[in-house]
Amino acid sequence: MSDAASSATPFDDVRDLAMRHLEPNEAPSRSVREALLEMGRDGDFGRLGEAAEWLASWQGRYPPRIENATLALFAGAHGIVGDKISLSSDASTKSRVDSLRGGKAPLSAIATQVGANIRIFEMALDQPTADFTEAPAMSERECAATIAYGFEALEGQPDVLALGVLGAGIGTSAAAVACALYGGTPDYWVRPGPHTPKDVSTARTELVNMALRKHRGHLDDPLEALRCLGGRELAACVGAILAARIQSVPVVLDGFATTIAAGIVHALNPEAVAHVLPGHVTKRPAHEAALERIGMRPLLPFEFNTGGGMGSAAAVGVLQTACAPFLGQPSS
Repeated sequence: MSDAASSATPFDDVRDLAMRHLEPNEAPSRSVREALLEMGRDGDFGRLGEAAEWLASWQGRYPPRIENATLALFAGAHGIVGDKISLSSDASTKSRVDSLRGGKAPLSAIATQVGANIRIFEMALDQPTADFTEAPAMSERECAATIAYGFEALEGQPDVLALGVLGAGIGTSAAAVACALYGGTPDYWVRPGPHTPKDVSTARTELVNMALRKHRGHLDDPLEALRCLGGRELAACVGAILAARIQSVPVVLDGFATTIAAGIVHALNPEAVAHVLPGHVTKRPAHEAALERIGMRPLLPFEFNTGGGMGSAAAVGVLQTACAPFLGQPSS
């Protein structure tokens, strides 16, 4: 075995994917701009016009259209949940998954309304990741394999991919990763929405502090931060984002956690998230702060309390509206 082969790590392929040079097709986006100018003055369509240009460039076609949307929901379980830092539980995660599979959840109705196919990925719900205050949440091999598992969100060749995550402890895990990526104090990134009790926020902050002390010296690398502090759902979102870029599929983010997943990719290569659009911003202050760190503006301020896929699914409907002015236009 050569020295190069023996020194390879499970994360090498992930880094190679992130660093691959890819550019959107600018010709379709120019066609969108020209068509919009024929319909009105420059800027008349505002964010809808910008979204249509973005969609056309990454779909590589004019007119832009959404005919095969996928809403990929990754459900995970965390070893820190036993420390009473979550308003939900692993049991409630399973109940939400069952409700979604049965088409009984509000999100099911939203997805049906916008024509998005829901795909639910259960990430070993009966085997939570390790308690990150005691050990890395995942081994490097498990983390890399879970990133690769996220590629499955692209099966069926969607023309837009909306992301969402489900599970107790996800927000705390994402806050810990944000500390590693961007610095700042844990209480800054833990900052919850308006309905989280103060004692829960305090407990989350202390857990993140403990995790940062435990893994000090191993968090400069974004993929190491992911494996030490993140969850399987974050790793799968990273994989879905990378695979979508390779396949030129535009991606719509949901809440804080999916934004942190995009932040991990951005930390590897800022150009690797050009195909990504935040669907909305939640009431969680840390969500807006994370979007600022990766230089992204949300499509709309829906002001949901959390993510869970509702924002990214609803944003698919907004993108369909952005495509509407071009219906009937000849393809190019």
